[in-house]
Amino acid sequence: MALHVAVIGSGPAGIYTAEALVKQSAEPVRVDVLERLPTPYGLVRYGVAPDHTSIKSIAGYLRKVLELPQVRFLGGVTLGEHLSVDDLLGVYDAVVYCTGAMVDRRLGIPGEDLPGSVAATDFVNWYCGHPDVDAGRFTLDSSEVAVIGVGNVAVDVVRVLAKTADELRATDVPHEVLEQLEESQVKAIHMIGRRGPEHAKFTLKELRELGELANADVCVRPEEAVVLGGDFPRQVQGNIKVLQGWAEREPAGRPRRLDVRFWLRPVEILGTERVEGLRLERTRLSDEGRVVGTGEYETLPVGMVLRSVGYRSVPLPGVPFSEQTMTVPNQAGRVRDREYVAGWLKRGPTGVIGTNKSDAAETVRTLLADLAGRERVGHDGVGAVLAARGVRPVTYDEWLAVEAAEAELAKTLGRGDRVKLAGLEAMLRACRP
Repeated sequence: MALHVAVIGSGPAGIYTAEALVKQSAEPVRVDVLERLPTPYGLVRYGVAPDHTSIKSIAGYLRKVLELPQVRFLGGVTLGEHLSVDDLLGVYDAVVYCTGAMVDRRLGIPGEDLPGSVAATDFVNWYCGHPDVDAGRFTLDSSEVAVIGVGNVAVDVVRVLAKTADELRATDVPHEVLEQLEESQVKAIHMIGRRGPEHAKFTLKELRELGELANADVCVRPEEAVVLGGDFPRQVQGNIKVLQGWAEREPAGRPRRLDVRFWLRPVEILGTERVEGLRLERTRLSDEGRVVGTGEYETLPVGMVLRSVGYRSVPLPGVPFSEQTMTVPNQAGRVRDREYVAGWLKRGPTGVIGTNKSDAAETVRTLLADLAGRERVGHDGVGAVLAARGVRPVTYDEWLAVEAAEAELAKTLGRGDRVKLAGLEAMLRACRP
């Protein structure tokens, strides 16, 4: 009798888990990949910048896994709403939670809840066409914007803000979003880090792409690019060299300007009805290596603040969760009897997309060892449970209909290979016309 496993979440961690189950299991296995959205691929579809086509090509690999005969995609199914943990354990031999970490950490400063102060993930979801964010969510009517953070997500955000709509026309950005980008009033973008260049989290490749922007000058203040000694890894040395090179060159007078700033921390977002400014304090490292303020302040006249200072997971209904680590407590992926976890929900938001493959493989090894010789549930009951609750899952073929509609839309608009449909209703109309 086949081993029957539910994987909750169809991002890289979830699909790599499904692949590992098929490859590692010595006995027949069936894997249902349950996803709350009608579309698979998670961060690959909704977190990778639209102009990073090489990274988005990972979807081609994930697609092959979903098309394996042992794997079934069930979209539009939400844990805690349509199914409980007890429901899942009643119809599956094991459950693996792979829902990621897609909520931003907060800054914890006054003014953070003012209109115009938003999580970078909301902005990323907007330009990536995530159905949770309305296509009209953002109006780029501020001449200056601050992006707090110096990681790859921050780099993606400032790059999209700096580019023209024409530069993004061939990508899969929803057309409604592209129209908003075309009307953008942004002239100056400030990317701000609390520490120095040697502590930045962006990769060298991502950083170099900023220097290739045709529509924006990238500027670094020489005094903020100074690095005092240290035997840094090659990646960090490369970042420092690029930043110090930018500090030595003169602006070329392009329409937009990107200021990459260091040794500054936000202390207050200013404004009454909406964001009107950002107050920053100059920082330094203490003898213990902690960031401390110097008492020297400056204010940027920004009308929007995007925070990009890290991700965190959120609790799942009925699943253990640590508020300290913001992860599901586990031992090599094991949570409780027949319950497992993989990906960022397991280890925190670390590593790259490919890191999830080895992470998932570890969890699956634990699962298979635990369930060896155990009696199987022996039936496929999830369909009956969902039908009794009036839930009709989105099938893989219906997802392919969404893909086809997006390709047709791109053809109609004369834009690249695909243009994402904006909103959940448009997706459901495409898969169930």
